[in-house]
Amino acid sequence: MDDEWLSPKRVIEEYPVFGSTGSLAERRWRDEGPEYVKTGEGRGGRVFYRRSAIEKWLDERTVKTGGQRAA
Repeated sequence: MDDEWLSPKRVIEEYPVFGSTGSLAERRWRDEGPEYVKTGEGRGGRVFYRRSAIEKWLDERTVKTGGQRAA
């Protein structure tokens, strides 16, 4: 299965729930965001996200309505 790779800028464009590239970077720093791939060490490494990782992260945070309490 092919999976599309997204830059942080493209993630923000397609998924505005993340706010800005800065807030997405902060989620990485806090280890709270979706899984990502970093191409190098330190600040020089480029970051990419698989679309499936973004979708999985969002699905895990989706609150179901209809009488079920959030945990």
